[in-house]
Amino acid sequence: MYGRMRGLGIVLALMGIVFMAGGAFVFAKTYEGYQSLNALSAAQNVKISYNEQGQLVDGGDPAGAQAILSLLRDDWKYPVNTADLNPNDPVVNTATEFMYQMATISHHILSGTQTVVLPADVTAADGTFYAAGTYKFNVDGRYFSQFNRANPIEGKARDQAWSGTGLALISNLGVGTATATALQLGFGIAGLFAGIGIFALIAGFGLVWVAQTLKEPAPKAAFQPKVTPIPA
Repeated sequence: MYGRMRGLGIVLALMGIVFMAGGAFVFAKTYEGYQSLNALSAAQNVKISYNEQGQLVDGGDPAGAQAILSLLRDDWKYPVNTADLNPNDPVVNTATEFMYQMATISHHILSGTQTVVLPADVTAADGTFYAAGTYKFNVDGRYFSQFNRANPIEGKARDQAWSGTGLALISNLGVGTATATALQLGFGIAGLFAGIGIFALIAGFGLVWVAQTLKEPAPKAAFQPKVTPIPA
């Protein structure tokens, strides 16, 4: 029995070493990705704006930044991690910062006004007549799929508001968000592997120690001479 317990302890200890090695490997590879993402973000030099008090601002206005956060939290239901919004590190390199930058671009598109020029008179498919001229069109919270393309003014406003540049930037930031989130999961998995390894290593050494303790014979009691009282 003692041998089996000792063997089980050795196996657990070896498994602990394997899990710890796996955790170290996952951490190393994840850290390489983290450094690469930081280098890419630094090279692009995309930063989030803060004022001298460390408040988020959009065009120098804290209220504008709060409107962007409201879009991110309330409309998109994204769990904003305020710790990622660090004025001492304004470079966009965390999941929350990527999402905030995406929300910034989207907010300006959604709340913007487009100037549409019809060079000639247009009659829409439904028979509505639109005279040539210049029109102001409020996007008013419309996303790309929410415009009426049958309306020549809305159709042009959509192409101007949700331009190829804007959509490409949003897509690029979406990739950054997914990458940053994957890196966070990688660090979590590395920590999980290391924790299991440490637990198994301690349990294995503990079993070996218990087996060794049980194997040792109990110390013999010292000889106690029996004293018989002499009757008076």
